[in-house]
Amino acid sequence: MAIPTSYIIEHRCGHEITHDLSNRPVDKRAAFTRWLAARDCTDCWKAARDSGAGKEEWLAAKRAQEQQAAAEWATKFDMPPLEGPKRALGWGECCRHQLVTAAHTALAVEGAWDEADWAELEEKARTVTRAGWWIDQRDAEGADLLELLEAAGESDRGTENPFH
Repeated sequence: MAIPTSYIIEHRCGHEITHDLSNRPVDKRAAFTRWLAARDCTDCWKAARDSGAGKEEWLAAKRAQEQQAAAEWATKFDMPPLEGPKRALGWGECCRHQLVTAAHTALAVEGAWDEADWAELEEKARTVTRAGWWIDQRDAEGADLLELLEAAGESDRGTENPFH
């Protein structure tokens, strides 16, 4: 049976839209459909972006929302605070949140990793506390996180006790 190329997605806003995903690799379609479902449809996204608030205000609100989600995630999963220039901390937290979440999806949810494998990666992620390192990895694939963490240098790791 062939994997479909067209999917009906119910977006967060409640609209159902048919998306042609034939231009995406077959093994990336399921994850992309979940990503689409977690977002407003294009029309609602544009309407929210253009309604009353200017692009800069909309972008600031979006960044604040992402920052809050990253902070809540860091607290929930006991991630240490990041170190670095004040301007880089929020961005670093968002990048860490996105990369670790993508890694969990790729390795544990869609991959063959069990809880022990994931717990080991999570502990390695806790040791890298330099915000700039996470920002530098912002375009990396989630499946590459383990290799990236192993390549992180001493200057990327915090000086605090990793066994909190």
